[in-house]
Amino acid sequence: MPALNRIRLGNIKPFVFFTFILILKTYLAWIAIFEEMPPWGPLLKELPFIWALFCLIEWFSSKRKIGVYLTVNLIVTGIFFAAMMYHKYYGVMVTYHALQQVNQVTAVSNSVFSLLAPYYLLIFLDIVVIGFWLFRKKRAEKLKAFFNLKSLRTGIVATVFGISVALCIFNVWPNRASMNEIKQAEQMGILNYETYVIFSNSSKKEELVDKNEINQTKIDQLKGVTPPAHPKYFGQAKGKNLIIIQMESFQNFLIDLKIDGQEITPVMNKLAKENMYFKHFYQMVGQGNTSDAEFVVNTSFYIPYNEAATQNYPDKELPSLPKLMKSAGYDTATFHTNVVDFWNRGELYKAIGFDRYYDQEFFGQEDTVFFGPSDEVLYKKTAEELDKMQQAGKPFYTQVISMTAHHPFTMPHEKDRITLPERYQDNMVGDYIRSQNYADYALGQFIEDLKRRGIWDNSVVVIYGDHLGLPMYSLDKHGLELMHEIYGRDYGYIDMINIPLIISAPGVSAPNTFENVGGQVDILPTVANLMGISLDQHLHFGQDILNQTYNLLPQRYYLPSGSFLNDKALFMPGVWYKDGTQYPVAEDGVSQALTTEKEYNRALELLRLSDSYVQQLPDRVKAEETE
Repeated sequence: MPALNRIRLGNIKPFVFFTFILILKTYLAWIAIFEEMPPWGPLLKELPFIWALFCLIEWFSSKRKIGVYLTVNLIVTGIFFAAMMYHKYYGVMVTYHALQQVNQVTAVSNSVFSLLAPYYLLIFLDIVVIGFWLFRKKRAEKLKAFFNLKSLRTGIVATVFGISVALCIFNVWPNRASMNEIKQAEQMGILNYETYVIFSNSSKKEELVDKNEINQTKIDQLKGVTPPAHPKYFGQAKGKNLIIIQMESFQNFLIDLKIDGQEITPVMNKLAKENMYFKHFYQMVGQGNTSDAEFVVNTSFYIPYNEAATQNYPDKELPSLPKLMKSAGYDTATFHTNVVDFWNRGELYKAIGFDRYYDQEFFGQEDTVFFGPSDEVLYKKTAEELDKMQQAGKPFYTQVISMTAHHPFTMPHEKDRITLPERYQDNMVGDYIRSQNYADYALGQFIEDLKRRGIWDNSVVVIYGDHLGLPMYSLDKHGLELMHEIYGRDYGYIDMINIPLIISAPGVSAPNTFENVGGQVDILPTVANLMGISLDQHLHFGQDILNQTYNLLPQRYYLPSGSFLNDKALFMPGVWYKDGTQYPVAEDGVSQALTTEKEYNRALELLRLSDSYVQQLPDRVKAEETE
């Protein structure tokens, strides 16, 4: 009898052993991702999926069973780890679409490793230990003997498999309609969610709205705006140069920020006071971050649902700001010190029609920080090139992309322009602030250079942040305490995505701080109004925020699907609209009746129209195909 018990115990050893290991990893992943974790939640949501996999191993793997168990353990561990790291960086759930980012990860490895909480590595502990044992043949044989790899009884396996699959279906089926991906993953379980996303996306074909049914009147109605017959400022900057400066990771709280009496961004502060400043302006980027901001600003379309715009739309003939400016007789160019292949920018620039781009090949390797030359080098060489363009006698549109203040903000200390107090030393918030202080200094040098060359007064200059720099879910306790010190309250979602917009148009407008809400999608129509360029032939999803007060801004990626901003609040859905949360735009705003379900449905429809329109644009004819 004892011998029989030993055999039965040996039969289930790998099943039980790896169950125990993956339960521990499940709890580790849930603690890292979900704000509230019911004690039995991870077991009820993840264990059925794990057991279903193990049953398949018991059925079909008579040979090399230990290798299959180890492989499944490694794959599940990889999924959990990817989910933890992706949530730490983006605040959303990872899906298989993120595999398209793999070639970008090596370029931002410093950013990725900076977010790695030490306890995350515990998820690989068993793999390291078992790998060490398997490295030597004798130990590998002992491991196999320990597991005693005889198969479990077919009846037992079938019963466990049937119950596990039934529980997986029970976890998935009622929660398919949830708009909030975090809530959906929590209700389904991470493994069920990842599987559901794969099969649901492969089985359903997105229903596109017929392109002929998409028009500007319909878009304006959904947005709730009526374009004025005689808009203010129309054409008042006609014929001037247009310079758009995209500031890396620049958030709005930096404007007028002082730490122990030190002004952090004096140049941007002065620009905000002396020009048109929009304090309630918001990012609209996704997986592609900086490149997505370039896409949205230059097209006035929304980013795609699951991918960076540069991965999804570069083969389309995209209506764009460069093409509008070229039709008005402008020379167009874009400047960026990274390599043009990063985020497939080269194809994006062709799709939106820039005459040429300047990348690392042009800027060289002088004073390299992170991915390329510093902002000082960027601005110095850009100013020289703009001077040549001005002397050519043709107005120009140029976009300039800054980069030195890039995550993880570990800029060399020799570039420091300020000394922060001890509490801001050696942490992400402090590193971010000193990086942005340097970026502000370099911008000031650029502005002075443009003024000396006579370019500034003959140009409309638009300055905005590309995306957030300090995700609340990436900050540790001390970082959140520092943000509380800065804001005088808890740091929240609406603060996180708030970026500044400043428009300098000499001779056009007196200094003015605008209280109305805007987003990156609004830059194209606002600039077109100032430059006197008609948008009659350019469908756009933004609006001229110099002439509109109400706004409806759908958000994607950094916030759950179904999130949107209006002129009063940021709305984030729960499982659906009715259990969602509102975050007032104004600090003294009330928390009730700030958004409506109609706005929620209109925001979703706007996204659907943008997706449908861009996907049905003609394919771009590549130059090499026509030669």
